[in-house]
Amino acid sequence: MSGDSGNGKKNINRDEAARLTRNYLEFLANFEDSLPLPASSLKRQSDTRVLAGVKQPLPESLEAFDRQINKCKRCPLGATRTKFVFGVGNPHARIVFVGEAPGHDEDISGIPFVGRAGQLLDKMLADIGLSRQHVYICNVLKCRPPNNRDPEPTEVATCKPYLLTQLSLIKPHVIVCLGRHAAATLLDLEAPMKELRGRILPWNDRQVLVTYHPAYYLRNMNFLNLGEQDFRLLRSLYDKAVQSPSG
Repeated sequence: MSGDSGNGKKNINRDEAARLTRNYLEFLANFEDSLPLPASSLKRQSDTRVLAGVKQPLPESLEAFDRQINKCKRCPLGATRTKFVFGVGNPHARIVFVGEAPGHDEDISGIPFVGRAGQLLDKMLADIGLSRQHVYICNVLKCRPPNNRDPEPTEVATCKPYLLTQLSLIKPHVIVCLGRHAAATLLDLEAPMKELRGRILPWNDRQVLVTYHPAYYLRNMNFLNLGEQDFRLLRSLYDKAVQSPSG
């Protein structure tokens, strides 16, 4: 008899607890728009610009991500590189430049765009009043292809999550694709540069500007005025990003 009475009391408590819980949740629902969210919820909301395809879980910082992947051997380039070329610049940059792959000088130094093409990139930035301190620079591939050949599809597929993770951590307003390979990788489209160059394309709540790789201008200096036009446009995008409330 006492055992049955005890079980009945427990059932009543559970039912009453469930009723009170439902009532409480219904009450909260009336005020959900004005309720302050805990810090963890706010952090999740700020991650809405994390791109699909990133390395999970998302690293805490670019430095942590570099340490996580700089010994990568997931494709054959890991065995032929001299140094892993992660990226360099402002970790909170409003502009990220994305090139194709490291060259000879980058493979030696471990820093992107340090050769002649990089020197031209620095000059083009200086001409619009910016420097590497204002931007972030990286490549689709983090290792140099032998003899500077074009990236293989499997190499791009291996490295693309690394690039997407970098972009998710930086959260730039503008991404500048330097050349056809960078544009094709990021935008998932194949189109000639003459159709893409100088255009501002929307992509995942960001703006993508496609321009020729600085190495192209080194070979075709008579077309450098096109790059100068693109960089003036880039400066206007930068100024708008700085002035925006969310900037």
